[in-house]
Amino acid sequence: MSAAGPREPAPPAATVAVLGYGRFGQAFAGLLQQAGHRVRAWDPRAQIPAALAATSMPTAIDGAAWIVLAMPVPQLRESLIALRPLLHAGQTVLDVGSVKMHPCATMDELLGAAIPHVGTHPLFGPLSLARDERPRRTVICPAADHPEVAERARELFAGLGCEVIEQNPEAHDRAMAMTHALAFFVAKGLLDIGVNDGLPLAPPSFQGMQHMLAAVRGDAGHLFAAIQRENPFAAEARARLLAELERVHRQLLADADGDSLAIPAPPA
Repeated sequence: MSAAGPREPAPPAATVAVLGYGRFGQAFAGLLQQAGHRVRAWDPRAQIPAALAATSMPTAIDGAAWIVLAMPVPQLRESLIALRPLLHAGQTVLDVGSVKMHPCATMDELLGAAIPHVGTHPLFGPLSLARDERPRRTVICPAADHPEVAERARELFAGLGCEVIEQNPEAHDRAMAMTHALAFFVAKGLLDIGVNDGLPLAPPSFQGMQHMLAAVRGDAGHLFAAIQRENPFAAEARARLLAELERVHRQLLADADGDSLAIPAPPA
């Protein structure tokens, strides 16, 4: 894994087609515009401002240098099948999904060597963008057939104020299973039992969870299932967490020695 901060100068403005205008697609389109890019958006299920709205997928991608796949991950394959006949080798396709093995494999299969493509996962969402939280990071997963595209994608995201991390899709999904997927899993459990970020008697130790709950709620509702089901390592991570919580629960019921229940200090 390698990382690098934003580079200067920023890449020249480009025309970017954003396919999918949900919460993230909308936020990402705004970020692209702030960086000076020309944006056209298409989503038959969403209301798009007239200044950005394309009348069809072909209209959206006509003349676009970058094609951003911002639809829900389960819809990506169907969308790519419809998109493929409209593309040419002078365009670059990237996805912004929260999992990478399945999207990257699908792009490799359907776009192959003919159409440049790259997998990406912006590690930010609508809420963190609205708060202008930093650092802003993006993971890039280069395609084997198009290693040169990774550098162009790095420059694109650096121009959006991002630090760029390069990983392979499996390493990305393994890391996300232990972080992103577990955060959403814990947050859903807390919310479903009535714990929320508006509790009046929340001690400082709960503030981190409040931030997590707010971040999860700021993402699209369908994202939870996609993060859990599309990541091949998420089920194992959930099972490990549940087993450990059950072990601690049983220790507490058994009145185990307090030292064995102590939360370890962070490494020096």
